[in-house]
Amino acid sequence: QVQVVESGGGLVQPGGSLRLSCATSGFTFSAYTMNWYRQAPGKERELVASISSTSGSLNYADSVKGRFTISRDNAKRSVYLQMNNLNAEDTAVYYCNAAQNRLSHWGQGTQVTVSA
Repeated sequence: QVQVVESGGGLVQPGGSLRLSCATSGFTFSAYTMNWYRQAPGKERELVASISSTSGSLNYADSVKGRFTISRDNAKRSVYLQMNNLNAEDTAVYYCNAAQNRLSHWGQGTQVTVSA
């Protein structure tokens, strides 16, 4: 059974930091590209960051470059998103996604709210 479970969301003040984690099971984690998406109220889901199966390729949305860092630990079957210097525009539900060719597995999301 495939499981993708995000954690680490919460309420943070502008300028603060959060680290999201995504724990997985039920598929060959090391073969998948791992992605973090987010969806703010009234907006489409957008790709925030992605990391290739071997961590050799990292990609970020322009809006988070220099502030967010994606990483993975294949031994722990987990992917992380370190988010620094958060601002109100980062408020969204953050989703972990595993992708390989036509296969795609999603978590249920974790809420991140940036507010004073």
